[in-house]
Amino acid sequence: MRLSVSASELMRHVETPQLKGRLPRFNPGDTLRLTIRVPEGAKERLQLFEGTVISKRGGGTREMVTVRRTSFGIGVERTFPLHSPFVSKWEVVSRGKARRAKLYYIREKTGKDAKLRRDYGADEVPVVTAEEAVAALTPEEQARADAAKAARDEKKAARTKRKAEQVEKNKALAKAKSKESSKPK
Repeated sequence: MRLSVSASELMRHVETPQLKGRLPRFNPGDTLRLTIRVPEGAKERLQLFEGTVISKRGGGTREMVTVRRTSFGIGVERTFPLHSPFVSKWEVVSRGKARRAKLYYIREKTGKDAKLRRDYGADEVPVVTAEEAVAALTPEEQARADAAKAARDEKKAARTKRKAEQVEKNKALAKAKSKESSKPK
């Protein structure tokens, strides 16, 4: 059975309704304040978690953010799914200047060394919608990606054809060799 849509389009169709509507844009180095819904028995309470983003990974509904803070002298890291229903609010407290995508080196730092320089040029916090997050590529970038995929598919087809020809050639050689060895001497 063959589908009329690609697997990535099908995944996008299933995941899009599960994405949160509006989220602030943030990068590693930024300080976030998260409001988390914590279930306790039949009740539910809200808990704040404020810390520095040390990594972002994944995409779509699987996008994860690792936030680190120091609590009573002990480093605490929590990893949150970006579109989790348990995180009710994402706020960017301040922007930090980071020159890396993963700030794991902060784990070994303490005190002032663990602080990042503040990025004063990026005080406004743009908000990204779920549609923007899903369709992050511009039409030109999408066209380039499609062209690159077509080129990869062509190369793969050519490689498969060459392998099939080589297999046929090897079979013919093996058949000729077996006929030669079965001849009486």
